[in-house]
Amino acid sequence: MIIKKRYGLLLLLFALMQFDVHGQQKPAIATAKKISPDLFGIFFEDLSYAADGGLYAELVQNRSFEYSPADNRDWNSLTAWKYQTDGFGYGTISVETAKPIHPNNSHYILLNIDDAGQKGVGLENSGFDGIPVQAGKYYNFSVFLNVLSPQALPVSVSLIDKKGKELGTASFTASQKGWNKYSEKIKVNFDEDSAKLVLLVKSTGKIGIDMVSLFPAETFKGHENGMRADLAQTIAAVKPKFMRFPGGCLVHGDGVANIYRWKNTIGPLEQRVEQRDIWNYHQSVGLGYYEYFRFCEDIGAKPVPVLAAGVSCQNSGGTWKIGSTGQKGIPMEEMGAYIQDILDLIEYANGPVSSTWGAKRAAAGHPAPFNLEYLGIGNEDKITGLFEERFRLIYDAVRKAHPEIRIIGTVGPSPAGDDFENGWKLADLLSVGIVDEHYYEKPEWFLKNTHRYDHYNRLHSKVYIGEYASWGNTLFNAVSEAVYMTNLERNGDVVQMASYAPLIARIGHTSWNPNLIYFNGKQVFPTVNYYVQQQFAVNSGSEYLPAVMSFKDKALTDSIAGASCVRDAATGDIILKIANAGPASLSGTADLSKLGKLSKSAAITVITGDPKATNTIAHPTAIVPKTIPITLKKHWDFTVPAYSLTVVRIKGYRVSKSQ
Repeated sequence: MIIKKRYGLLLLLFALMQFDVHGQQKPAIATAKKISPDLFGIFFEDLSYAADGGLYAELVQNRSFEYSPADNRDWNSLTAWKYQTDGFGYGTISVETAKPIHPNNSHYILLNIDDAGQKGVGLENSGFDGIPVQAGKYYNFSVFLNVLSPQALPVSVSLIDKKGKELGTASFTASQKGWNKYSEKIKVNFDEDSAKLVLLVKSTGKIGIDMVSLFPAETFKGHENGMRADLAQTIAAVKPKFMRFPGGCLVHGDGVANIYRWKNTIGPLEQRVEQRDIWNYHQSVGLGYYEYFRFCEDIGAKPVPVLAAGVSCQNSGGTWKIGSTGQKGIPMEEMGAYIQDILDLIEYANGPVSSTWGAKRAAAGHPAPFNLEYLGIGNEDKITGLFEERFRLIYDAVRKAHPEIRIIGTVGPSPAGDDFENGWKLADLLSVGIVDEHYYEKPEWFLKNTHRYDHYNRLHSKVYIGEYASWGNTLFNAVSEAVYMTNLERNGDVVQMASYAPLIARIGHTSWNPNLIYFNGKQVFPTVNYYVQQQFAVNSGSEYLPAVMSFKDKALTDSIAGASCVRDAATGDIILKIANAGPASLSGTADLSKLGKLSKSAAITVITGDPKATNTIAHPTAIVPKTIPITLKKHWDFTVPAYSLTVVRIKGYRVSKSQ
């Protein structure tokens, strides 16, 4: 009797295992395997004006007069600024450091008005390639002023076009001694792509000026000190599972003094520490760690901050010879403080409001934790003794203090070679949970390496492909990447995460090509590669189902095509992806009878066209996804176009409560 009861319970358990939490019958495929829930994400690095002049919505360039030749040899404290005396006024202007708002923000303007003339005397800012404004929209202006005259000073702030026509204006009176913030809202009455901001003092006197700022009132999610709405929405539309930030090479900088320090990027804007960007421009750090975390939350992406492993870039100093390295290490006597900074970051992200750094997060406006799960240590580093010694110290300290944090190590800048091999040896020795592989290669490389992860040891470190792209933004590049990505899904048990890189670039200021998204002051231009990445992220799965699809000519398709079938446990949907990087259409069959009961309704999305085509300013939508509804049979015979990605999403069937 007991045996029969146990047998019955086993039968019941087996029956229950055939259905998920939604009542959806699970695929009857013994070799189905789970896929990382964080497989497809994005990587943000502040290069190509990705932050200032890009995602960060500030419209004034060099707002705190901190530019210098160290950023760019042609720059100085008045770059993007002009002394404005168009109304025949006169006086003097100088850059001072004697009594700044804060020691971290040392430069400011001292304006002495001897005669205000007809319009006043002041400053004009040209923004980032001009300031784009729209009729009927509001813009939030602010400035810190220090009145050094006995009397109050009338001030006007205006937006003007190239001919001096006023587009919108506001006026106020500066009367307080010491540094004080003044804010105004400007309504713009005319469209203009290249406006200028003009700040004028309209009577005789002396005044200090700093932190001159202009934001569109409509930022992404309406945040103060927020993100540019159209660019942020384009990124959000990818539906990334994670976002890695703020680099890249940016994090370990050019020399130890240029290493990115997260604590310098939080707190009041006027107190943050600006610094040179390794890509030869400037970081205002208005987009700092608090804003990065908040943006990740806004777009539903897990935050993946990356910190230097105690060493600078091996290419520091501008030249690098074989057999030598410019890599420098933080002095060992300073490593304790540096490691504490890393532990403090975890507390800033996850700690309670009663903790020191959790309280700082709460003071910034976010009492709830940011739920940090991943932390990258190092980026494309040369695996030297200098690196290994510092990485071990950081790794051991974080694991001891926060065993819940998943640490991501690094295995150099290439998919093979000494640093790659030595990085993996170190990861194996220390049992690093995840390692970060990078590669930028020709599209043919991606087509030849579709089995790269098939034989990786599943018991060793998981893989994060933190930076990858084929060299170009044509359709052929994009579908070659798509072929490769179907194989990342097949190996989603060992490949934990993957992110195309770089993410965004301002046209006319690109430090690196290709990029996923290009933009100028007014428009955003997603590439074909963007749409491929979007299709994979939006249509990601939790389980990979093998042997569902097959091509008629296996020999022909093995190196030019890829197919994957995944199931989304959250919806019960089945998603088929078929990528063809070849010059002819391909045919095959999908055996859907293996997948249990499915709805007949489905949507098919296709990206295809001229393999040399790319989305440009002149033709921003040359190649975009096209979606139509279809009805599928249990055995679906398909033919996909040459140079294409085809995605089929089949509605999952749920058993009703009455059944």
